[in-house]
Amino acid sequence: MTFSPGLMDGQRAVVVGGTSGIGAATALRLAHFGAEVLALGLNASGEHAPVHERIESREFDVTDDAHVRAVLSQEASVHVLVNCAGISRDREEYELEVFEHVLNVNLTSIMRVCSATIPALIRARGSIINVASMFSTFGSADRPAYAASKGGVVQLTKSLAQSYAAAKVRVNAVAPGWIATPLSDNLRRDQAASQKIVDRIPLGDWGEPVDIADTIVFLASPAARYITGVTVPVDGGYLTV
Repeated sequence: MTFSPGLMDGQRAVVVGGTSGIGAATALRLAHFGAEVLALGLNASGEHAPVHERIESREFDVTDDAHVRAVLSQEASVHVLVNCAGISRDREEYELEVFEHVLNVNLTSIMRVCSATIPALIRARGSIINVASMFSTFGSADRPAYAASKGGVVQLTKSLAQSYAAAKVRVNAVAPGWIATPLSDNLRRDQAASQKIVDRIPLGDWGEPVDIADTIVFLASPAARYITGVTVPVDGGYLTV
C-alpha cells in the first residue's frame, strides 16, 4: 500500500529547491499521491517548474534568513519537508567567496529551513528528507565546496535525526548518483565524458529525477516510520564499484 493513490491525501509538503530538476520531480510525485505541495525555489514560473493543480510554486531565497522565516512561519503544519536546493561552481569553488556561497546554499540553508519549519513539523509529526550526493562519500578535485557541503548534509541529517526524534519527527537523506537534470545537461551532451560515467554504473545508464523522487516518497511514507538518520544511495550501484 506504500504507493497507493491516496498515500499523501490531506498532507502538506514543502519542497525547497522544488522548481527544477530533482526537486520539481519530487513535488510532482508528492502531488500525484495527494499532497498539497509548496515548491520553493528560483525561476518559479520557468520552464522547469512543476505544474499540477496541487502545487504552488513560489520564488524563494534559501540564503536570506528573514525571507525564509517569513515564508515558512506561515505554515501551520508540514508533514513532509524536502531540502533539495543546491548549486555547484566547479573550479571556481577554490575562490573563498564562492566556496562560502556554495556551503551557504547547499548546507547552511538546510539548517536555516529546518529551524524555521520545525514547529510545523512537530505539529504534524512530519518527516524531513535532505538531498545529499554521491560526493558525500568521496571528494572532488573540481568541486571542493560541493563535496564538502554534501558530506555535511549527511552529518547534519544524523544530528537532526537525533535532536528531533523525541518530537517524532524523522530526518533522512538520499544521495543521488548521476541523474539527468538541467544541471547535468552539458556533461551528458559530452558523449565521451558521459560514456565514461555510464561504463562505471552497474545498472548501465544515467538515473532520472523520478528515481530520486520515488525514494523520497518512500522515506516520507508510513512504510519508513521506523527509519531515521540514514542516507540512502540512489546511484545505480555507482558507489559499489
